Amino acid sequence: MDQLIDLLPQLAEATGETIYLVALSLLFGGIGGLIVGLGLYVTRAGNLLPNRAVNGVLNVLVNTFRPIPFIIFLAAAQPLARVVVGTGLGNSAIIFTISLAAVFGISRIVEQNLLTVQPGVIEAARSVGAGPWRIIRTLLIPEALGPLILGYAFVFVAIVDMTAVAGLIGGGGLGNFAIQYGYRQFNPVVTWAAVIIIILFVQLIQFLANWLARKVMRR
Repeated sequence: MDQLIDLLPQLAEATGETIYLVALSLLFGGIGGLIVGLGLYVTRAGNLLPNRAVNGVLNVLVNTFRPIPFIIFLAAAQPLARVVVGTGLGNSAIIFTISLAAVFGISRIVEQNLLTVQPGVIEAARSVGAGPWRIIRTLLIPEALGPLILGYAFVFVAIVDMTAVAGLIGGGGLGNFAIQYGYRQFNPVVTWAAVIIIILFVQLIQFLANWLARKVMRR
């Protein structure tokens, strides 16, 4: 316990780094996943903007990259991270890699949640002359917003896991703190301190997401 007290400044810094990594990764991955997921949905046969070729390409991309275990994806994406953010190590590379991995996972969640919107609602909007982009903006996304919030909360937990693994390429955060000061120095109290903070962090976000989704769905 004395060692944990001595390490409190590092623990606070690691907690801040985890929040920073998760927030930016969820922001970039969330935006990219929403765009790709919308593309998958609207280009389906008989949908708002049917396009077999685009839908096929998007499906192949998502189905190719989504199943890759993150530890392998982390190493495979390093050359691309060097090109895009100028380095394959550290927090910038981690944010880029997690965001890229999140795009493929989130896109399928977005597509599945958009499919829960009743087709009759969309047909009614089309019958009164509403265009595809107006339907997406004013009807499709608002109708699916509650499930989308819960879907993003699910991805949030996965991204927290990814930040812990990403400590292997020199990133910071609670995962790296637990490995460096807990696991490698045979100090389970330090490891569990990091684990408890992660659990509390996830519980808080899940609670907020449940509350927000309920509020949206009761409108």
